[in-house]
Amino acid sequence: MINRCWFYGLLTVVLVCGCSQTAKEANMEGKIMESETYLVELKTSMGNIVLELNTKAAPVTVKNFLEYVEAGFYDGTIFHRVWPGFMIQGGGLTADMEKKQTREPIINEANNGLGNVRGTISMARQNDPDSATCQFFINHVDNKPLDYVNASNPGYAVFGKVIEGMDTVDAIASVKRTTRRSKKGTVMQNVPVKPILIKSAKVVSK
Repeated sequence: MINRCWFYGLLTVVLVCGCSQTAKEANMEGKIMESETYLVELKTSMGNIVLELNTKAAPVTVKNFLEYVEAGFYDGTIFHRVWPGFMIQGGGLTADMEKKQTREPIINEANNGLGNVRGTISMARQNDPDSATCQFFINHVDNKPLDYVNASNPGYAVFGKVIEGMDTVDAIASVKRTTRRSKKGTVMQNVPVKPILIKSAKVVSK
């Protein structure tokens, strides 16, 4: 059994994005955010996951995520942190544990009425609430301590949910994990022994 006090005390360590460099912004104005919901399919090496994104509740976050999707940014990245009974996190590192360049961070939209319940997708970030860039996580269980409370406890922004493929999420959460060191020397825990690749991320419905 995991000691829950210790478990949730590690959130600022576990849910950091680690993507701080900027890259040239994709010219996506007028091409996205035309609907209240979008469907995005993640094709992974362990199966497919279909996400329904909520533009009404999290417009900035969804726009940011869709721009990365449309640019092909997530293709070839991995789920690099997997914690059964908590979440699976990915979207920013390649299979050799290299961090990809990102755009500027976005504001934290955690105060949008959406909770971090099983199957929802949220943005990973650093200690600064407005530091999310590319990395995201899918909640494996209900994670109420990740929800917005107030300015002192800003939470993690939910911007959609899994509508197909929770069996894939469960399978990913169950893989064997290890500790690995990135090429820059960062020690990372709960890394799948066998890389779990995001082969592609595509908008499948608008």
